[in-house]
Amino acid sequence: MSKKIFIVFWLILLCNTLYSQHAISGKIALQGQAIASNVHIHIGQKIIRSDVSGGYLAANLPAGRTPISVSYVGYQSIDTIVDLQTNLTINFRLKVNTTNLNEVVVQAKAKSESSSNPAQIVNLQSIEKYSNQTLGDALTEVAGVSTLKTGNAVVKPIINGLYGSRVAVLNNNVKLEDQQWGSEHAPDFDINSANKITVIKGASALQYGGDAIGGLVLIEPLSVKKDTLFGRTILNYDTNGRGGSISSSIHKGNSKAWSWNALATLKYIGDKTAPDYILSNTANRGASFSGDIKYDAIKYNVSASYSYYKSVIGILSASHTGNVNDLYQSINNKIPAIINDFSYNINNPKQDVTHHIAKLNFNYYFNEAAFLAVQYAYQYNRRLEYDVRRAEYNDTAALDLDLKTSTINVDFQKKAHDWNLKSGVTGSFQNNYADPATAIRPLIPNYDKIDLGAYGIASYSLPNNFTIDGGLRYDHSKIDATKYYQKSRWEERGYDTTFPEFITEDFGTQWLTKPSFTFHNLSASAGIQKKTVNNWHFFANASFASRNPNPSEFFSDGLHHSTGVIELGDLDLDKEQSTKISLTFRKKINQFSIEVNPYINYIKNYIYLKPVGFETTIRGAFPVWEYQQTDARLVGVDFQTQWYISKSWQHSFAMAYVKGDDRAENQPLIDMPPFNLYNKISFSKKEWHDLTLELKSEIVTRQNRYADNNFSTNTITNNELQAVVVDISTPPPAYHLLHFYSQMKFDTFKNVNTTVAFSVQNIMNVSYRDYLNRQRFFADEIGRSFQVQLKFNY
Repeated sequence: MSKKIFIVFWLILLCNTLYSQHAISGKIALQGQAIASNVHIHIGQKIIRSDVSGGYLAANLPAGRTPISVSYVGYQSIDTIVDLQTNLTINFRLKVNTTNLNEVVVQAKAKSESSSNPAQIVNLQSIEKYSNQTLGDALTEVAGVSTLKTGNAVVKPIINGLYGSRVAVLNNNVKLEDQQWGSEHAPDFDINSANKITVIKGASALQYGGDAIGGLVLIEPLSVKKDTLFGRTILNYDTNGRGGSISSSIHKGNSKAWSWNALATLKYIGDKTAPDYILSNTANRGASFSGDIKYDAIKYNVSASYSYYKSVIGILSASHTGNVNDLYQSINNKIPAIINDFSYNINNPKQDVTHHIAKLNFNYYFNEAAFLAVQYAYQYNRRLEYDVRRAEYNDTAALDLDLKTSTINVDFQKKAHDWNLKSGVTGSFQNNYADPATAIRPLIPNYDKIDLGAYGIASYSLPNNFTIDGGLRYDHSKIDATKYYQKSRWEERGYDTTFPEFITEDFGTQWLTKPSFTFHNLSASAGIQKKTVNNWHFFANASFASRNPNPSEFFSDGLHHSTGVIELGDLDLDKEQSTKISLTFRKKINQFSIEVNPYINYIKNYIYLKPVGFETTIRGAFPVWEYQQTDARLVGVDFQTQWYISKSWQHSFAMAYVKGDDRAENQPLIDMPPFNLYNKISFSKKEWHDLTLELKSEIVTRQNRYADNNFSTNTITNNELQAVVVDISTPPPAYHLLHFYSQMKFDTFKNVNTTVAFSVQNIMNVSYRDYLNRQRFFADEIGRSFQVQLKFNY
């Protein structure tokens, strides 16, 4: 009996020890001060703050090893672990953060996920590989991101089947406003100015707007918070185009006081080459500059930045069709109608785009867990598009648009125990001016646009690695335009009965109209994430968002010269409304990780550009593309794996599939990315000058789901009219490409590290056409390309 009592006694004592609760208390002082109030303290799973007298108390703590972290802006943090068996009193004194550095290594540190819609990161190493290419090219590193192209230099991202104004691009926290309504308008951005690119799929990031129903691309420049000075220069040469670029930057960091960054890039590339012929008039030029200056104090910082981007892009000569007959011949002949010798000249048709961004920031830190950010940004975008015109007009742009945008954002963030709260307001005014000196009715008219928005986002961390988050946003938008309409077009579209109030003056064959539209939109997002003990990480998110028709979708009315098609907008268009549900599963098994992201997106009033026939003008007969609406459903999945086979060998795999349906017409949606697969095997050896070798396989299947938008026309054959079908719908065949990349690092000079990279794109020189390239009717994609890159870090 006594033996049983002894066992029960020790069991009771053990349980009491395991489940006993203790407390840690004390006072916190700052160097040179007696007390420190509002200091941020982590004790175990608890987050507390010191009171006005510097005291703190954390009660109900379990026994055992307990981590303690004490931090305060401008002072060195303290991290320690105590073995908690009874109540403890611990006093801390924080020292001023002054650190002298001889060498600084800037590295990205992974942050814990705080959203139910996980972000995908393109790191600096991947960005530098695309130093001579575009933002859209770099984003293909992310599973589920494709590209919509007009030739090889105009590339814009497609996220889960959506593109254009549905995908917001934010450069240094400024949403790019650069006439993104056109499929042949690439984001005006120099890839070299990015330090990190984050892709968020879907409309869950309400802080940045409620209309990005496709997703967000967040571009962050380099910010250095240590006392250091360093620079970087990258030289690129590409045999395909016989040109390249040079980009150079210098960075001065500081933990306090002044810091600054500056970067400049020049690009000069000639005509690109397909495997069998020159792609005439595909040369391009580029120049960009970005710089910022920042002052850091203990409680606040203030910064100013400016960026300049200039690009002149030749449009493939063969894509400039004179009429619909030329289009028919190009599609059927399978070779460009114009093939000239290689040249660095850029002739008409071409684009000439200039973009300026000026920004001011002020951030105030109330304490370690709460801050206020105020930002003002001004953007000026000048877009010139040149057509092949009569001699006296050849140097006059066919489209001349000035877009000016002013935006102010006020954001507040606070962390309180297990809560993370964000809220903010934004206001924007935009003016577009179409210069009448073109002597052509502008495709996009003069308009003024005002946007006002407010949002609130919250996330809450529960025990056992479980987090919930949600947000709500309201946007008000008003657009007022001034536009001339041919009376025949006005009546053909039925506007004489639906919008008679827009007519302000009669000019014979034209009406002067002033269309005005006002929108009120609500957007919302909610989700959860959960980590399990067996390394599963689960995310679930549901979002609702609205996007207003953009000016092109509303007002387009004429020949779009850089594409050679007539585009017609529709004043009857209503706003798009997207409801998306996405899931993400992540699992890490030793050196192998996997991620699966299925989603479904219902879009009411989905706006798309549809070919509807052709129209005869004084220039000839041109295809007509019309903006229409339908109810759409997009269902897809992104899948990727990473396998660290050994210390030297790695394998990565990515796959993306999206199925887009027009629910009203019961047919596939146009311009949906085909199923694609990527495999990459990598070898690295640090002892061999950081040698890296990569072989990448890219498989893009044929898009077998497409709408039949072919139309009939007449061509002249043997001096007789003959009815033919213009096949603008059938997608091109599948293709398989192989790419190679290699690099090594050397210490070439004192304090200078040099990286030499050599790569080959399209190793087998495959002739292929991409379904998502608007110039696929006229020419093949570019062929084999040898690229050399020299990178100097100093």
